[in-house]
Amino acid sequence: MQEKFNEYLTMVFEGQKHFEGIPSHWYSDYNVKRGLRNADGTGVLAGLTAIGEVHGYLVDEGNRVPIEGSLRYRGISIKDIVDNCLKEDRFGFEEVAFLLTFGYLPNREQLDYFTKLLANNRKLPDGFAEDMILKAPSKNIMNKLERSVLALYSYDDNPDDISVSNLLRQSLELISRFPMMIAYGYAAKMHYFNGTSLVLHNSNPELSTAENFLYVTRANHKFKPIEAKILDLALMLHAEHGGGNNSAFAIRVLSSSNTDTYSAIAAGVGSLKGPKHGGANQSMMRQMEEVKAAVSNWEDEEEVKEYLCKVLRKEAGDGSGLIYGVGHAIYSLSDPRAIVLGECAKTLAEETDNMKEYKLYEAVAKMAPVAFKEVKGITAAMPINVDFYSGLIYKMLGIPEDLYTPIFAMARVVGWCAHRIEEIMTGGKIIRPAYKSVVERSGYIPIDER
Repeated sequence: MQEKFNEYLTMVFEGQKHFEGIPSHWYSDYNVKRGLRNADGTGVLAGLTAIGEVHGYLVDEGNRVPIEGSLRYRGISIKDIVDNCLKEDRFGFEEVAFLLTFGYLPNREQLDYFTKLLANNRKLPDGFAEDMILKAPSKNIMNKLERSVLALYSYDDNPDDISVSNLLRQSLELISRFPMMIAYGYAAKMHYFNGTSLVLHNSNPELSTAENFLYVTRANHKFKPIEAKILDLALMLHAEHGGGNNSAFAIRVLSSSNTDTYSAIAAGVGSLKGPKHGGANQSMMRQMEEVKAAVSNWEDEEEVKEYLCKVLRKEAGDGSGLIYGVGHAIYSLSDPRAIVLGECAKTLAEETDNMKEYKLYEAVAKMAPVAFKEVKGITAAMPINVDFYSGLIYKMLGIPEDLYTPIFAMARVVGWCAHRIEEIMTGGKIIRPAYKSVVERSGYIPIDER
């Protein structure tokens, strides 16, 4: 049987030769916007949104002019939101969730009610943890989260209704439940695949989203206030990033077909899992472990640069030729999220005696543009992005690597739900870009003549 299967597999690979490669020049010949990008790297304008604004360059007489990056939620600078929450020494993720969902800043009474609403909706449906998570554990928490989101359809008495009121109800439930599905998915993974004791904590409605996540993912419930504050900050920064990012666009594509909420949001999770999107924070951490092992003197910037050159030449790293955490499709000079997280990383490094490692990160950030110029001839600025410091921060917070990308999803589900509602309310047309066929036309050959 195996021999026959191998023979068949060989036939499949032979047939695959017919589909290998489309000449690169065809894309320009046919004016194809590869990856929905214009020739200058800017994104194709595919829609309008009032949710998030990502601003990273100006266009002057057809030329892309680099500027410092900015990120706005419903027109308000994320820096202003973060600065005010820090100034008032309070958690801000719930306020961000309200702003992105409803479109305006809540007053204190509205925010208090909304925070309690999210906390009281954290409990998963009866039997869900046992039947949908523990009986089908996964080695990858994002995979488990995606399946859990789809499974929620079966526990919803009105899953296909796309009225605004029902979409809001589903959205708030998903925002509340994501942290618990992630926590339980991680607990199941650690028990069934790593042999640890199975510990499932109930949520604590008196805690913020960030506090509660640390509470339910730690066996002893314990965490420091600064740990919760920094995690809350990360959630605020990851909650939204415009309608054109891969996962938000995937959700808008599915939502434009009027499919159910769970199918659409699950698609966002699947997209975010990819190492070119949300999974980049884990790839970044693995890359830094390789840097630490390969570079003998972490303070020698020239040695750091030489290793990065090897990565770009595909002589080191994972063979992709990518330096994870460096560069961005929109931001040209700086990623505002990375600036905030960089400050947090330095503060944490000082408190946890990790300054040596933090300085290595600084060296990589400084020498990566030099390596790009040397190997690829790229002279444009190559700013670090949000993934550069996020993994280091989670590591210093004692959060397992398995949870890095799921934490991203835990925050981004807010933006996803907002984009889904906006697409259904204002989109109007099913999203359907065109693909030109470039295969040579031929006639059908009867089976006995092949």
